Amino acid sequence: MLNLSDLKKDLHKLANTKRKKILQNFFKTGPGQYGEGDVFLGVTVPQSRSIAKKYADLSLDDTKRLLNSKIHEERLVAILLLVHKYQNSEDKKPIVDYYLKNSKKINNWDLVDLSAPKILGNFLLDKNKSILYKLSKSKNLWERRISIISTHTFILNHRFSDTLKISEILLNDEHDLIHKAVGWMLREVGKKDEKILERFLKKHYKKMPRTMLRYAIEKFPEKKRKSYLNDLI
Repeated sequence: MLNLSDLKKDLHKLANTKRKKILQNFFKTGPGQYGEGDVFLGVTVPQSRSIAKKYADLSLDDTKRLLNSKIHEERLVAILLLVHKYQNSEDKKPIVDYYLKNSKKINNWDLVDLSAPKILGNFLLDKNKSILYKLSKSKNLWERRISIISTHTFILNHRFSDTLKISEILLNDEHDLIHKAVGWMLREVGKKDEKILERFLKKHYKKMPRTMLRYAIEKFPEKKRKSYLNDLI
């Protein structure tokens, strides 16, 4: 039976020194950067997905141990396994509870984006969403990103109110990764209902960070997009 030790061996066999340097730069692992101290092997996401597929039957306990790793790709595989286990579990609440309890270990944007909508967003679709509002006010960058990215599942189900409310909470956030995340989710709202997005923008666009606005209006016709941007000059 395949175990955690086997998984790590298979993953480390895929290590690539050249790609490792590229990823450490891309995910901002330098002093003072958002991914400071994160350790990479240089394994691609498709390769990580293949490993997760191979070890889909890894126990939940071993998956939890993997999420505690200092190595980014090991945490990534753990996240992919958690998503798989959530989707294939009859009792999903223990996995959601674990996810929330260990949210600070989901500590880079790829880990958040690959898991928050599929676990937390899916679970909360027809439930009380107060935890998202709590996360949106967290001092932890990744918890704030989880709060907005989780709403992607709501958007796909034509439910926009929580995305808009959490976007308002995060309007004055200082971090670029939150600006991008909020702008992205607003853009997704616009894909489903452009009028709802425009109502939000007319109320807030002058005080939105420029990156957030650019992401939100990315799919607008060029003339309309420029009218928003030029109005800020």
